Amino acid sequence: MTSPDPRPSPGERLLGPVRGVTTTADDLPAVEAAYTTFLGYRVVERGQVPQEIAEAWNAPAVAGRPMLVLQPESGEPTYLRFVEQAAPAGYKACTTWGWAATEIIVQDSYALAERLADSPFRVVGPARPLDSTSDIHAMQAIGPAGEMLYFATLRRPLPGREMPQARSFVDRCFIAVLGSPDLPAAARFYEETFGNPPNPTFNGRIRSLSGQNDLSPETRYDLTTIELATGSKIEIDQYLDFARARPRPDGGLPAGMAMVTFECTAFDRFTSRMLTATVAAQLPAYRGARAGVIAGAAGELIELVEA
Repeated sequence: MTSPDPRPSPGERLLGPVRGVTTTADDLPAVEAAYTTFLGYRVVERGQVPQEIAEAWNAPAVAGRPMLVLQPESGEPTYLRFVEQAAPAGYKACTTWGWAATEIIVQDSYALAERLADSPFRVVGPARPLDSTSDIHAMQAIGPAGEMLYFATLRRPLPGREMPQARSFVDRCFIAVLGSPDLPAAARFYEETFGNPPNPTFNGRIRSLSGQNDLSPETRYDLTTIELATGSKIEIDQYLDFARARPRPDGGLPAGMAMVTFECTAFDRFTSRMLTATVAAQLPAYRGARAGVIAGAAGELIELVEA
């Protein structure tokens, strides 16, 4: 019996919407208190990482570790999952290759900035229009686990671009931001692997990224986006010489924003590329479907859930 051809056919887009972001954290109660109090998220799971899930992540050392799963007030099936794991000494978000920032759609980024002024979320980029369009206004903050968060507001529909509408004051993650040492190679990986093509490259300022690396706020970066479904995207940023490989403890998850979960059609085409065996679990982001993890061109962990 031959294995299915993993290559997407012309016009196929096999990578679907973002369904979850997994982040490591030192203090899960602090994360829970911050997200539920200031962002309106609710707890949908509180427990330990099952052995079979840890093995599917190729991170056996996190088996049995405390885990917290949060969902936006809107009820959108896109989850933020936090796993207890100590941060390496000196680790900062957006200074290493891999998943870098979770971008969340919100109703009013300016009002949210005011809400977060006296909170565990540290605003590192005040709300302002994006360089690429004045129809999207965004702010950036560091969360209680040291995670980088972007909060974006859509002022009006953008012609030819699918964007989600926030159904609660703070809604779901719709963009996963990836830091790469080689933007063309990272974009090519998603196109050749899943058939999801990149948009034209844009050169602009990313002030939160510059701030994390003690660079001028006027520093410019090449970036592109990969279109998914339901307004979800992957943003790929070309990191400069400041970046290095992401620290990862033996048997653990990459530090910080460790993994992003996506729906995937034609799941069987990818099982041979997965780091370990697939798993089926009754956790919220999986819905009992099969899941498995592959690695991208920048070393990022990509969890695929069968659509």
